[in-house]
Amino acid sequence: MRSLLLLLLVCVSVSAFAQKKKKGEEAKPATPPATAPAEAKKPESAKVDSLAPRDVLTEHFARKYAAAVQWNDYDVAKDALYDLIIRNPQNDSLIFDLAVFYYQNRKSASAVLVSNELLARNPKSTAALEINAAGLEDLGVLDKAIQKYESLYLLTTNMGVMYKMAFLQYRLKRYGESGASADILLSNKEIDNNKVQFNGADGKPKDYSMKVAVLNLKGMLALDQGDKINAKKFFDQTLAVAPDFVLAKEGLAKCK
Repeated sequence: MRSLLLLLLVCVSVSAFAQKKKKGEEAKPATPPATAPAEAKKPESAKVDSLAPRDVLTEHFARKYAAAVQWNDYDVAKDALYDLIIRNPQNDSLIFDLAVFYYQNRKSASAVLVSNELLARNPKSTAALEINAAGLEDLGVLDKAIQKYESLYLLTTNMGVMYKMAFLQYRLKRYGESGASADILLSNKEIDNNKVQFNGADGKPKDYSMKVAVLNLKGMLALDQGDKINAKKFFDQTLAVAPDFVLAKEGLAKCK
């Protein structure tokens, strides 16, 4: 019974480990400011019977892991997590938690490599795709990040993912693709119910309807391509919805 309880502790505490931050270091958000988060779900926590039953080493690493989390030593917790993975190599939930740890602690290359392992096992893992895409984006490999976000969108049809794609396509000057992504978003009736964050006129973060950001993106696309007439139209539409949206005011000034 004691062995079973220890193994159950691993399953419960691993989930907490993935969401906590290093002591003295702020955890990285799932997505950067001014973006809508992709809501890919984390795989279910590992079941007790998926770990080696009554395995002395597994119990030891579980104790080590639980103590490290309790005492906020996440480097040691990470090492214990590695030990648990070595003892339970088929446990995808443990591997995913390691990928999350690396991403939250700004080790994007490691997050990508670990999530690659999960995608090799299951190419349709939405949680692994999200970590992989975000890690690639942080590394500046935007074309590959878009490919992962596209795969994620096909599996989830999540608006936050399409929003992310639209802005990455804009950054790569793939204007036609970005405009098409923006049009898909604007045609979605739920766009007003999705919020994104930008700095307001006072410089402080503020929530806006996703529609505001996408209309402004359409204006940016037109302006970058020398179409000031349509750019002004979209910036005016943006300000009609959010009169204090700073980026639209700046864009409108460039249309003169």
